[in-house]
Amino acid sequence: MKNFKIILASGSPRRKELLEDLGADFRVASLFEVDETVNSTIDIEHVAPYLSRRKSRAYKKPIADGEVLLTADTVVILDEQIMGKPKDRDDAFDMLSKLNGRTHRVITGITLRTNSEQRTVSTTTEVKFRKLKDEQLWWYIDTYKPFDKAGSYGAQEWIGLAAIEWFNGQYTNVVGLPTTTLMEELERL
Repeated sequence: MKNFKIILASGSPRRKELLEDLGADFRVASLFEVDETVNSTIDIEHVAPYLSRRKSRAYKKPIADGEVLLTADTVVILDEQIMGKPKDRDDAFDMLSKLNGRTHRVITGITLRTNSEQRTVSTTTEVKFRKLKDEQLWWYIDTYKPFDKAGSYGAQEWIGLAAIEWFNGQYTNVVGLPTTTLMEELERL
């Protein structure tokens, strides 16, 4: 991790925390605009890596020797539909009600770019929620306000502790940054 100075082009506090936990030398890039509109012809499995590449291209500042730009995008998929970030409290409840008692996929695409190379990979994790009562879902929404999270939930919060029965894949992918994949790709650079 000390071979590179990472530029994290993400406003996600969870990605920042995961990089801190890895002991990474990084800074958070200043905010910049990214159009996250996705053409309907893109296969659902490729949306997260596509958006991570788009975010990388939107970062226009030069990347110095020894620096790596890190961009990422996470999507939650249920019944071949992407569940984005909720618009409001009712939308969050609707999403969580659909996930309730079911298995879904979380895909995170990450793009690493140096001044001479770019790599994009994705990681998929299956997640099974146990069935929660409606009042538990409302309590979670009102307590944790998951409005900045794909699928309306954070695995690192109460709902992850109370509802996730099992997962198949990287737990940190569900949080928003597949750290094992990130480490492997940094080693390849």
